Amino acid sequence: MTAQTPIKLPLNVEGIRGEFPILQREVNGKPLVYLDSAASAQKPEFVIESVAGVYRAQYANVHRGLHTLANETTEAFEAAREDVRRFLNARSTNEIVFTRGTTEAINLLAASFGQLWKSGDEIIISQMEHHSNIVPWRLIADRIGAELKWARVTDEGELDYQHLSELIGPKTKLIAVTHMSNVLGSVVDAPRVIKMAKAAGVPVMLDGSQSAVHLDVDVQALDCDFFVFTGHKLYGPSGIGALYAKGDWLDRLPPYHGGGEMIADVYEDHVTFADVPHKFEAGTPPIADAIGLGAAIRWVERYDRKAILDHERALLDRAMRGLAEIDGIRVIGTAQEKGAIISFDMAGVHAHDIAQIVDKYGVAIRAGHHCAQPLMRRMGVSSTGRASFAVYNTVEEADAFVEALKKARDFLI
Repeated sequence: MTAQTPIKLPLNVEGIRGEFPILQREVNGKPLVYLDSAASAQKPEFVIESVAGVYRAQYANVHRGLHTLANETTEAFEAAREDVRRFLNARSTNEIVFTRGTTEAINLLAASFGQLWKSGDEIIISQMEHHSNIVPWRLIADRIGAELKWARVTDEGELDYQHLSELIGPKTKLIAVTHMSNVLGSVVDAPRVIKMAKAAGVPVMLDGSQSAVHLDVDVQALDCDFFVFTGHKLYGPSGIGALYAKGDWLDRLPPYHGGGEMIADVYEDHVTFADVPHKFEAGTPPIADAIGLGAAIRWVERYDRKAILDHERALLDRAMRGLAEIDGIRVIGTAQEKGAIISFDMAGVHAHDIAQIVDKYGVAIRAGHHCAQPLMRRMGVSSTGRASFAVYNTVEEADAFVEALKKARDFLI
């Protein structure tokens, strides 16, 4: 029989909001307008209950037990790995390593891959990277004497593809770039990057912390070598994420952490390692959180991704039109391909002051350098305010954000 495409639920935003308990609360006597999902998204009841259910009725350690609870929990844990595989359209669950999130996934890759590099080798990143995709490479570069090379970002907040191509050379060991900027919302043309990298025989890692939430990611179609993402931005628990590694990369790379679970046999004079992906999953994993990530993926998959994207773009357009009417507001990042993230500054006002004022009206935004200080310097600011939209936000909330900014401007200037 031919597998049928699952029926998607209609995108009823009010109905979706009802699935998120925290969205029913008030802040400072006002309805909560949560526009900080790029930092961490809220959780639907389906995910909350999936995590709680593990601890209520099922919890045991995974893989090594033979009793009923251990078998049930192991089955649920590995089913979550299959959820990740399906979500990314990876070929095999053997290509999926559970990590504590994007940060650990990149550290894993840097520490592991870096064991194969030597002095003079080069790693290419871009000026728009989150610190999680900068610091691990800086650490390994300093440790072995490698060089970290920076692809420029344009004034509009787009990756300078020509400059990137000029950086690729015979010593380039990896290109590691964001798929969608957490500050600018800019969507990188990943197929273009991967094509130029493959022409030079260079592997590519995509930081999918934002893109996994807002785009329909297919790692086979992208043909990237590595893809990392985190659960807490994808309506799932914190402390869980994944590394995708194409084909036999995990077989070729040495392990990152050592301990239980990742071994086959331990002798006094040598150690043999478990098969992938377990070779990279030392110790007791975040069991309930991994199961919760699987639940979050299944929750997202109930809805058509294009419908979600269209909804978020409508919110972005609505907010951008409103910001254009406020004197002194400058949007940082105006790429043509842009997700539902707006970074902005207000002339003569610090972003922290703006965030505190709009919070008085129940509007939660982020303020600061967003773990992207090189990008802040490139764009000529020390910090920005940032509003980020998710599937549960409404047009009314986009308007409330704009109105709160107007009140903040009137108060602060």
